[in-house]
Amino acid sequence: MNYLNQHLKSLTSLVIAAAILSVAQFSKPAQAQVAYGSYVGVGPSIGLSDGVQVGGVLAVRYKLLESPVSFRAQALVGKSTAVVPTVSYDIPLNWQTDAYIGAGLVLAGGDDPSPVGNKIAFALQPGVDYSVPGSNTVIFGNAIIAFDAFRDGGGTALSLQGGVGLRF
Repeated sequence: MNYLNQHLKSLTSLVIAAAILSVAQFSKPAQAQVAYGSYVGVGPSIGLSDGVQVGGVLAVRYKLLESPVSFRAQALVGKSTAVVPTVSYDIPLNWQTDAYIGAGLVLAGGDDPSPVGNKIAFALQPGVDYSVPGSNTVIFGNAIIAFDAFRDGGGTALSLQGGVGLRF
């Protein structure tokens, strides 16, 4: 009987060790998901290319659920207005924050440049969204880099935006 108890204890220890190892091997660490929620927001905009131009931004993000992709649009108002629609790839940093990189177009026209130029141009948009815990508030910030953005000689335009949004 003593011999059986000894083997039973060894067998029990072996089964417990195997169960722990199999759970540890197949479990994956928890990963943060992209901050959920579409939003609309407003804030200041600063164009840095054709002299400093201070204006405003109206920003919209439409988040595709269960996909790290968002549709974004920003209306930049300065000496003139430009609309910048982009598609972004969202990268979660933690439960409330995601960074993103977007690509799209600057839709601008007129003689006076907007904060991102005065003609239609290709644009890149890196940025960050932060969802304030326990609320529907989003704090956002981004840059828009527009290539060949000016009618008089091309050139790259750079604009920085930030603001506060309301999730919907």
